Amino acid sequence: MNLSRPLNVRSRGESLQVFMRPIEFSDAEALAAAYSRNAQHLEPWEPRREKWFFTTPGQEMVIQGKLDQYAAGSEVPWVIFTGETVIGMITLTGIVRGPFLNANLGYWVDATHTGRGLANAAVEAVLGMAAGELELHRVQAATLPHNAASQVVLKRRIREHRACRFLPENRR
Repeated sequence: MNLSRPLNVRSRGESLQVFMRPIEFSDAEALAAAYSRNAQHLEPWEPRREKWFFTTPGQEMVIQGKLDQYAAGSEVPWVIFTGETVIGMITLTGIVRGPFLNANLGYWVDATHTGRGLANAAVEAVLGMAAGELELHRVQAATLPHNAASQVVLKRRIREHRACRFLPENRR
């Protein structure tokens, strides 16, 4: 199953070459750099992080946990990048199979890339894969009350994806 996608992002009259793919162990150094670059930007939205989290060995531990969850079928973590630079992440967590077919959505975008439609493009791509390749019927997302930018992204996507079914038609 191919869960990699180019993201169609046009910003300020220019097209950006942005891609997303499932996280790999080799992303640890680039992800540590991205989190370090964005520590202040992400502080209002993320939990308090210990110093080890912003290091390559720390990200190796985090990534290994995500890869274990991915192998178990309960999480799909993607990195968003341009060139060799990680500029965000988007993740489906808490994946539930059976009749519920549900997941939770979370994401962040590098401070230098906000306001360019990147979050919109990534969320749209993940929702498409959730309904397609991943065969999920429901994706949930929540934001903190003061995260107005993410609320706008999610409102746009929810309006476009309201027709998702909760149960397969043959189970009604």
